[in-house]
Amino acid sequence: MAEWIGIGRRARRCYGFDEVALVPGMETVNPNEVDISWTISGKKIKIPILAAAMDGIVDVKFAVAMGKLGGIAVLNLDGVQTRYENPDDILDQIANTQAEEATKLIQSLYLTPVKESLIAKRVGEIKKAKVPAVVSCIPQNAKRFMEIAQDAGADLFCMQSTVAAVRHIATEYKILDLDKFCKEAKIPVIIGNSVTYDMALELMEIGASGLFIGVGPGAACTTRGVLGIGVPQITATVDSAAARDHFYKRTGKYIPIITDGGMRIGGEICKAFAAGSDAVMVGSAFAKAQEAPGRGFHWGMATSNANLPRGTRVRVGTTGTLKQILMGPAKVDDGSQNLVGALKTSMGSLGAKTIKEMHDVEIIIAPSIQTEGKVFQVGQRVGMGK
Repeated sequence: MAEWIGIGRRARRCYGFDEVALVPGMETVNPNEVDISWTISGKKIKIPILAAAMDGIVDVKFAVAMGKLGGIAVLNLDGVQTRYENPDDILDQIANTQAEEATKLIQSLYLTPVKESLIAKRVGEIKKAKVPAVVSCIPQNAKRFMEIAQDAGADLFCMQSTVAAVRHIATEYKILDLDKFCKEAKIPVIIGNSVTYDMALELMEIGASGLFIGVGPGAACTTRGVLGIGVPQITATVDSAAARDHFYKRTGKYIPIITDGGMRIGGEICKAFAAGSDAVMVGSAFAKAQEAPGRGFHWGMATSNANLPRGTRVRVGTTGTLKQILMGPAKVDDGSQNLVGALKTSMGSLGAKTIKEMHDVEIIIAPSIQTEGKVFQVGQRVGMGK
C-alpha cells in the first residue's frame, strides 16, 4: 500500500522500532526454557546477537570475550587493527581528540594502508582462544582479504558496504563478481547491507550464506543524513524475511537474515526478531562495554571516508562489562544491559519457544508505545525517558 505524496507520485509507509509493539499471545513460556540459538551454514550459535565490525567495539580481546560468552564479534579488516601493529595508541588519539576535530583525525589515521600480515595475525590470535573468528571488509578488498582470512582459519567472512547489489556498474575499477566470489569461498559468506525484498532474494540466489539488513540506522552512521537513503528497520526486516521464506520454499535452503543497526536496547532487539530476523548485529550497546577498545566512544565504518564521511564519532560512555551488557545482571534502568535476558523474557511473555516462533507473534502499529504513561520518566530523564 502507498499514499499520494504529490501529483503522480506515491510512497510506501514504512515503520521503525519506535512505531510498533508486540502483543502477548494465548500462552506464556518459562524464559529459562526458550531456545535463542540460531544456525548459519550448519553452524549452531548459542546467542543470536553479533557485535558490529566497528573499531570502537571489536578488537581481538573483545572478540575472544564475546566468543567465550557464546556470541560472535566481527573484526573489521579495514580498520585500525590491521593497519597498525599496536593500535592502542591510535585508539587513544581518537578518544582524546575534540569533537570538532574527530572526523578529520580519523580520516588521516585511516590513510595508513592495511598490512596483510596483520589480517592473518589477528585471525590467528582469535582462533588461539578457541572461539569463532569472524571478519568483515568492503567489497573492493574482499577477494584478497578472504584468501588470507580463510587460510588463517576464519570461520565466517562478512562483506559489507553502504548498499549491497549483485549488479554493480563501474569503469574505473574491476568489479567483484559476487556469484563467483561466493562459490569459490571455502567458508560461509554473509553479505550486506540491503533493505528490500528484491535485493535480498538476488543475494540469496547468488550464494550468500546470510544477509545483513539495514542502511543507515546505526547510532554513529550518518548515511541517512548525508545521502538521504534508508528504510526503517521493521519494514526492512519484514520485507527481507519474506524473501528468505520465499527462497526457502522454492529451494529448501534457509538463509538467515541479520538485522544490522538501530537497536539500542532489549525491546528493540525483541522487535527485530518479531519482524523476522534470525540474528541481530548491535553496535552502540557494546561500545559501552569496559572491554570495548573505543574508550567510551563509537564511530561509523564510513567515518574515515576521505571524500564523503557517512559516519561520526559519538560518545556513548562506559556502563558495565560485556557480560553485564549481554547476560546481566543489569545495573541500569533503560534496557541497555542484559540483552539476552530481555530477549528470553520477551519470548516467554509472547509464548515463543524458539526464534522461529518469535517470527509469528503479533505486531501492532503503536506510535504511543514509547510515551504512554511515561510522563514521570520523561520529566525525570530516567528509564524510558532518557
